[in-house]
Amino acid sequence: MGPERQATLRSAIKQGITVDVVQKQDQRSGTLTRGVVSAILTNSATHPHGIKVRLTDGRVGRVQAIISTGADTGQES
Repeated sequence: MGPERQATLRSAIKQGITVDVVQKQDQRSGTLTRGVVSAILTNSATHPHGIKVRLTDGRVGRVQAIISTGADTGQES
């Protein structure tokens, strides 16, 4: 399953992983913001537009792609 498809599954998103998100104000343009997941805000198991997360810098958006799971960078998940 590709990173775009996993972005709609809450089980694939964990605190500490690096993701690309689209913020609310960027939905029309599709501009992506890269960051590290601080909190998962979507309660349901899946969401067709991506799981909503808060990044460590406070920005909020829906995950469009998972970049790094933390395991391949030596971080524990």
